[in-house]
Amino acid sequence: MAWWLIVLLMIGGGLLIVAAHDVFQRKHAILRTFPVVGHLRFLLEKAGPELRQYIVADNEEERPFSRDERRWVYATAKQQNPYFGFGTDTDVDVTGHLTFRHSAFPIARAIESGAPIPCAKTLGAWRNRAGAFRPASIVNISAMSFGSLSGAAIRALNEGALHSGSLHNTGEGGISQHHLCGGDLVFQIGTGYFGARADDGTFSLDRMLETVAKGPVKAIELKLSQGAKPGMGGLLPAAKVTKEIAAARGVPVGRDVASPNGHSAFDDILGLVDFVEQLADASGLPVGIKSAVGQDSFWVDLARHMADSGRGPDFITIDGGEGGTGAGPLVFTDHVALPFFHALGSVYRPFCDVGLSGDVVFVGSGKLGLPPQAMLAVNLGVDIINVGREAMLAAGCIQAQKCHTGHCPTGVATQATWFERGLDPTSKGVRVGHYIEGLRRELLRLSYACGAEHPALLGPDAISMVCAGHEMQRAHDWYGINPTHTHPAGRRDELLDVLADG
Repeated sequence: MAWWLIVLLMIGGGLLIVAAHDVFQRKHAILRTFPVVGHLRFLLEKAGPELRQYIVADNEEERPFSRDERRWVYATAKQQNPYFGFGTDTDVDVTGHLTFRHSAFPIARAIESGAPIPCAKTLGAWRNRAGAFRPASIVNISAMSFGSLSGAAIRALNEGALHSGSLHNTGEGGISQHHLCGGDLVFQIGTGYFGARADDGTFSLDRMLETVAKGPVKAIELKLSQGAKPGMGGLLPAAKVTKEIAAARGVPVGRDVASPNGHSAFDDILGLVDFVEQLADASGLPVGIKSAVGQDSFWVDLARHMADSGRGPDFITIDGGEGGTGAGPLVFTDHVALPFFHALGSVYRPFCDVGLSGDVVFVGSGKLGLPPQAMLAVNLGVDIINVGREAMLAAGCIQAQKCHTGHCPTGVATQATWFERGLDPTSKGVRVGHYIEGLRRELLRLSYACGAEHPALLGPDAISMVCAGHEMQRAHDWYGINPTHTHPAGRRDELLDVLADG
């Protein structure tokens, strides 16, 4: 036999062995879906710093998450070294840059395994809900529906929530079998009322209670809008309404399902508050609302009505316009709804003015899953951080930005069986849990460095921002939030008691 034929046979046999290994291994979704050629992705990633340095882009250019940000999430999720060497490549003197003012006498305390950080408030305490509770984790998983994400991705997120002791928001697609891996749930109800839907598409209280009884639901969230496409409805085409998705959403198989741009159960603030109280009375659970922020008058009127009536949502989830786990038209994703930190001020100030900022729990979402942004949000009054795309990155997302096509190469945002099979929910669930614990660990390390026992106890002078003329300004002053409301007297003693009790 000719020598060259022997060489070809050896190469072919080697490639077959590699392909077989790739198809049956469960560590890398890319390799399971694209055997052999998938190794090119890891080769290019390894050579990426050198290629970018001389040819393409620097570590801060890519969007929506820079390479440095993604690298931190990946390393944290895999429990690898998340440190960066040779100093910063960030322009630290640009307008808006954050600086944490560390203490000369930091807290010298070891961080416990899992880095537990309880919420500073009890969810549902203001209205004395029967199911009121203090969330064990200040970091939780944001709303992403089964249908927009694959079943394997939802399972990974729920297992990550279980691993990290955090809450997992179902998104508006109902509760599927993939949500029932042991992680505690926040059941979201959207305008399509999936999981709480009568046959004619209107809200059904009985079906909502049936859905809530299916799993460990700790709270209910009523979605008014989301950052990716505020003020818009949606359409799930018939081809995507599989038997499994139809069962979770309570809709017929193989038929188009529309989500209106507004709720049919109410159309004003009084109706909204009545609906929230109806859900809470029937379930006994804390009930909140989620919204992107547009017109300020809604939040002023809602805060006044809640103060006057003593009724209303137990928590408010503020979704920034930069949020993006859902696909939407470019004009909506780029130009509709306020960016998160401006949105926070528009919502928080009216509740401060009527004396309710210490009672209502404020949840923030919209690119807050990185330590600086998360700590700033908490310092400005947020009680809970919800992470969406960052959790997707931890589950294997590579920012391919094909979420709207159904061809996500890592099996995260797809219903295609071929792509989904590459994502092993068990291993990715562990990574999601590690990422959440890692983010909490960084928040604690920042707190201790600044002399605070808990992120919510970081003083208003601890975070500065570069403003025009390169002057430094307190973050509270930059965003126009009164620090006496975000750091009320008595919070320190209450939180210290909670931390002492474990």
